Amino acid sequence: MTTSPMPVLYLSHGAPPLADDTRWTAELAAWSRELPRPRQVLIVSAHWEQAPLTMSSTRGAELTYDFWGFPRRYYEVRYDAPTAPGLAAEVSALLGGVDVHVDQERGLDHGAYVPLKEMFPDADIPVQQLSMPTLDPAALFELGRALAPLRDQGTLVVGSGFTTHNLSWFDPRQPASAPPPSVSAEFDDWAREAVEGGDVDTLLDFAHRAPAPGLAHPTTEHLAPLFVAMGAASSTGTPAGRTAVDGFWYGMSKRSWTF
Repeated sequence: MTTSPMPVLYLSHGAPPLADDTRWTAELAAWSRELPRPRQVLIVSAHWEQAPLTMSSTRGAELTYDFWGFPRRYYEVRYDAPTAPGLAAEVSALLGGVDVHVDQERGLDHGAYVPLKEMFPDADIPVQQLSMPTLDPAALFELGRALAPLRDQGTLVVGSGFTTHNLSWFDPRQPASAPPPSVSAEFDDWAREAVEGGDVDTLLDFAHRAPAPGLAHPTTEHLAPLFVAMGAASSTGTPAGRTAVDGFWYGMSKRSWTF
């Protein structure tokens, strides 16, 4: 049990093949060693939008392999972390008694298990995934702010997305570390400055204030978990983040923050 609130994370998780990138896996492993050991993990992934608010299975359902066309080995990955059955009730209480559904058929999706497997490879920390009931930045920030007291009980709140995410940039004929498109680099730099400065208003209004937001994020679900993370971090003051991982993977920004 920690004596101070757990940090909050926003991480860029990537597609399943990103787990083959030795640099990225080493970065995640090093990052996790800097963190206090959590009692449990509550993770919000870009890959689960569902209303009303829903939590993943508490019975240990199979992983959700929510991707198509990859080699068979990616569908054989296991991450048998225990669940945290009491989290649904805790979240419900923090939301004023809002009913939090539990989908007993849904296991962790790749936005959750791919990075957690690198950060906590022993799979001995209980994990629950929470759906995003909306993509509205302000509503997600408020959801995160409501979840903030979980940090005092040793819960690690994680938002899992991708700081820039445009799959049209993905070109396997090029090296993964090839220079990114200028729009990706510009959005990454804008996000870094805003997050490090804890500029919540600017980030929530990214659609109007960020450089070329429609190119950096043709759809916004991969940035959305950042707003949950910042909301959860706001309980201890201005939610300014420290970069834990940076760089690009096939043109997309891997930047990740500790709050």
